[in-house]
Amino acid sequence: MKFMKLGTRPDTFYTEEAARTVVSDVSSDLIIKINNITYHLHKHQLLPKCGLLQRICSDSNSTVTLELHDIPGGEDAFELCAKFCYGITINLSAHNTVPAFCAAKFLRMTESVEKGNLVLKLEAFFNSCILEGWKDVVVALQSTGKLPEWSENLGITRRCIDSVIEKILTPPAKVTWSYTYTRPGYSRKQHQLAPKDWWTEDVSDLDIDLFRCIITAVRSANILSPQLIGEALHVYASRWLPNTSKSQPPESSASQTEDVEKKQRILETIANMIPGDRESVSVGFLLRLLSIANFLGASPVTKGELIRRSCVQLEEATVNDLLFPSHSSSGGHFYDVDLVGAVLQSFLVQWRRQHTGEEGGQSLRLIRKVGKLIDSYLQVIARDVNMPVSKVATLAQALPEIARPDHDDLYKTINIYLKAHPDLAKPEKKQLCSILDCQKLSPEVRAHAVRNERLPLRTVVQVLFFEQERGSGSTSRKPPLVTGDQENLSKSKVSPDEKSRETQEGTTRTRMPNVTERSRSRATDSEVKLLVEPEQNLSRKELEQIREKGRMTVGEEGISGSKFEFPSSSNKVMAQRRTNSKGRSSR
Repeated sequence: MKFMKLGTRPDTFYTEEAARTVVSDVSSDLIIKINNITYHLHKHQLLPKCGLLQRICSDSNSTVTLELHDIPGGEDAFELCAKFCYGITINLSAHNTVPAFCAAKFLRMTESVEKGNLVLKLEAFFNSCILEGWKDVVVALQSTGKLPEWSENLGITRRCIDSVIEKILTPPAKVTWSYTYTRPGYSRKQHQLAPKDWWTEDVSDLDIDLFRCIITAVRSANILSPQLIGEALHVYASRWLPNTSKSQPPESSASQTEDVEKKQRILETIANMIPGDRESVSVGFLLRLLSIANFLGASPVTKGELIRRSCVQLEEATVNDLLFPSHSSSGGHFYDVDLVGAVLQSFLVQWRRQHTGEEGGQSLRLIRKVGKLIDSYLQVIARDVNMPVSKVATLAQALPEIARPDHDDLYKTINIYLKAHPDLAKPEKKQLCSILDCQKLSPEVRAHAVRNERLPLRTVVQVLFFEQERGSGSTSRKPPLVTGDQENLSKSKVSPDEKSRETQEGTTRTRMPNVTERSRSRATDSEVKLLVEPEQNLSRKELEQIREKGRMTVGEEGISGSKFEFPSSSNKVMAQRRTNSKGRSSR
């Protein structure tokens, strides 16, 4: 950064009993009070260079006391001006040039008062050094936030913004000034050219209003890509907005309320500046902004816009993009399932609107990709020991049937949830397992379900029932006859009694396929009543006998071993239990 030194005399200002004075053989005749500090100075040193003091003190020969509480920059800026009048060495940089310039203008230290005055020297330093350097102009622009009105009226803010914009729009090959860039893995020794987003970290230090002015102007130039604008917004949000995974909910104190309102304004400004291009920001960034909006209690308009933008890119999200902590006062669960549910509902509304009447193709790939994402998310939140069954079931049922080609992932979710909640009540187990369609389970998963001790008996028997249907459906199809069999069949003669007997046997053999035809859709309680009431039908011991006949090995959460073969004896067991049940009901 650039510096300018003015004056040659050593610093003789000192503090004595809350007063600042100068070592001198002459007694003080000018007392100036600024805020809580009193300066004991001399007229013959200050008046020749300060037009304001000349006008106030010209007719007085005695000691004059002034109160200059409204001087821009306060006591620090005034002391720089006073030391300049005494010829004491002062060091000027981008950090103090703006307040010193405003204070010198306030005191009218111009060329009309004395040649070579402070305003002229500061103006020259500002134009030749501050505006020409990158970090200097950013720091100077940042300092204008403390004196917004003075900086705006003197044109300092406008000139700083124009200089920043000009440098941002400079091609990376022509960037020769120093800048801050702390991306992981980046080394300036290995990169001769500046990265395209070299400017984003430095401008993130600015006030939100100044940042908005710069981004708006840069976008209007139509030179930088929307992705680069989105990167600048991402860096600024990371700099100023809270990390919801580490922050505590805001308190209700006055200082905390003011801080929350400031962050709400930053959030809303960033959300409004996001370019309309789909690729400008990632869905992970949008979801993070939405989580912060919930954390800060942002306006419904801001939340609605972030939900709308997030749902457009939901298929690009990963499971980690959805894992945000819940800040709701009700319930002790960790993950914010309501946030994911709101985005999913918005996505489904848009998907149905855009793909009405469309079957297969892009529409099917899109909804199934989102379905896979949601099922993976469900498996993560199922490990939360405080996660209610209702939230898991509601989110799982939000997806349409077409979103899942099978229910294997849903089964994994149920199994994980039951393992994390061993004391779950029977009604809640029933509610959880109601999301599962046993007909859509793969053979390996069905084999695992038959021997899963955590599942309710109702669900296990449903799996057995549909496995029996599959077995009945496959055996009802006769294998094709080979040529020799066809010839022997054509030569054989069948008596009328044998035909009648075959007809009766055929009718008997086709009864089970009729059940299959009637139960192709998901079985209802009425259709499998005898199969799914454990108190009246299968006992736990009998069910264990069926389970033990399955040839497989059950892991903690996965499946290993050979393919499950439905035991033929299970049909006999269930048929016997039906007979016993009918006998008890008739008695």
